[in-house]
Amino acid sequence: MPTTYSDLIASIRKRTKEVSLEDLKRRLAAGESIVLLDVREKEEYRAGYIPGAVSIPRGFLEIQVEQRILDKTTKVIAYCAGGTRSALAAATLADLGYSNVETANPGFVRWKDLGFPIETPPQLTDVQRDRYSRHLLLPEVGEVGQAKLLKSKVLMIGAGGLGSPAALYLAAAGVGTLGIIDADVVDASNLQRQVLHATSRIGKPKVESAEVMLRDLNPDVKVVGYKERLTSANVEQFFSEYDVVVDGTDNFPTRYLVNDASVFLGKPVVHGSIFRFDGQVTTFVPESAARKLGIEAGPCYRCLYPEPPPAHLAPSCQEAGVLGILPGVVGVIQATEAIKVILGKGAPLVGRLLTYDSMKMKFRELRLRRDPNCVVCGPSPTITSYINYEGFCSLG
Repeated sequence: MPTTYSDLIASIRKRTKEVSLEDLKRRLAAGESIVLLDVREKEEYRAGYIPGAVSIPRGFLEIQVEQRILDKTTKVIAYCAGGTRSALAAATLADLGYSNVETANPGFVRWKDLGFPIETPPQLTDVQRDRYSRHLLLPEVGEVGQAKLLKSKVLMIGAGGLGSPAALYLAAAGVGTLGIIDADVVDASNLQRQVLHATSRIGKPKVESAEVMLRDLNPDVKVVGYKERLTSANVEQFFSEYDVVVDGTDNFPTRYLVNDASVFLGKPVVHGSIFRFDGQVTTFVPESAARKLGIEAGPCYRCLYPEPPPAHLAPSCQEAGVLGILPGVVGVIQATEAIKVILGKGAPLVGRLLTYDSMKMKFRELRLRRDPNCVVCGPSPTITSYINYEGFCSLG
């Protein structure tokens, strides 16, 4: 048994397969399927890393590695600054059952001196690392994902029941720019569910009220308010500036307008709607957006609802009422979907409709299929420009 640190390292090196930096570079360039594991501390990683490396500091290896590298037959090459910590990491991985582990020797310092490729992660400030610390602990987000969020732009259609919780959580998450379109002013009757607003701001434009709340919540977020209605004349101007659209509208003409603009411009839309005690959420991703995101395109709003329902079958919340807590649940799900789309993680609700019955406390999922005869997203569309949406919806 080893009796000293030197003996321990020597023993580990004897039973660990080492790879030279030149060989590692060659194998990476050849596209070999390897998980490159950086076991240096976070501060070292922030100064630069080998492209494609997964960062798990040596002190967290036993805790995190099985969540990050699921298949224990995966080829893993560990590296550190000089080769010692990576050797210890390789021994630990072998003890955990990983059967194909190598260690790079020497490590990153020599790799950098040789002029081999390196990358540096996005540079967050100390204040940002503190604010988003729980995100940074998630491998699916991390510093790279948080930087994506800070650079992202989300357009909120409506600052009401659905827009309120969605905007609050998107701002808290660090979405860099939030555009908010709403022509209304805050009314006392809004406050039962529209948590962006407050009694002290009754009578003020909702976009101004929202800006006060969101900027106080997170100064990182740029809030851009548009005190106007979304129309065929301005929809392209608005949509072109944003990455994702969160639709919190409560009327059919705007929903059809949002849908058509989404298809024409290739913008993902997270759709939500509420009625009395029930809500639903889905994510519409047209073909051009799906190609950019690397996911399969789904149906559009017109695939679900080729025509609006008659007015007497779809009364507004003002006419039928709504449980105040309901939009909180639906709006938070919308925010979750938007963040997944931005990060490119998880499985968005594309081709799936999530329904929520608050009285029975039940969620259901319905499969949605693209309509091959859809007049907007089908192979032979008959609607290729904006129409009279008020007139179209009045036909119902």
